[in-house]
Amino acid sequence: MSRDTLRYLSIAGLLGLAILASAVLMARRPANIFLSSAHTFVTDIDNWRQTNQQRIVETPYDFRLGPNLADLPLEIGGWKGQDIPQTNLEVFILLEPEQYIFRRYEDGAGRILWLSLIGSRKSKSFHPPQICYSTDGWQTTLNAVPVPLREGDIYTLYLDANKATQRHFVWYFYIWSDEGRDPAAGLVLFKVTVPAAAEGTSPQEALDIAQSFISSIFTRASRPTK
Repeated sequence: MSRDTLRYLSIAGLLGLAILASAVLMARRPANIFLSSAHTFVTDIDNWRQTNQQRIVETPYDFRLGPNLADLPLEIGGWKGQDIPQTNLEVFILLEPEQYIFRRYEDGAGRILWLSLIGSRKSKSFHPPQICYSTDGWQTTLNAVPVPLREGDIYTLYLDANKATQRHFVWYFYIWSDEGRDPAAGLVLFKVTVPAAAEGTSPQEALDIAQSFISSIFTRASRPTK
């Protein structure tokens, strides 16, 4: 047998052993190591300071500030959505958002909600939604309320707005990439609005709708460790 043939067989043997060793190691890994594809973010109800309602949340979706926000699926859980064009140019002139997403989602039972995502690195892009309602003549009440997820609760600011025969139930909070909350990395406002149905919608019914949607996006929430 020639020297070249021996060299070839030696290399082939080493490669075979390497592949076998790799297969053994893969087999010994925990099965769930491939199941964890969640993104981790920080949420809070105040965009200026950290509150006791700050949470570390997990989601399969990417909420970092950027064009990726538009990649949030139009079908989430049992909800199907459609993008709604923003025709109010004042939104872009006054807020100057880097990213703006506005959608209408509906589930199989005919329940409807609106989703708003505003992403920016500028503080002027974010103001409490109740300001817009109050300026337009709506009566509002505001409270911090938890929304249950599969594991833990995510805290939101809950706005109940009334005007004549109209009523809106609103839940919103802010999202950062990490606990550093670096302004240069920006943040995202996440807002869900449930309009009362013509026959009336109770606060609990509205909360059930919002919880169904929010818990389809965020799976787990926990307190910061520090």
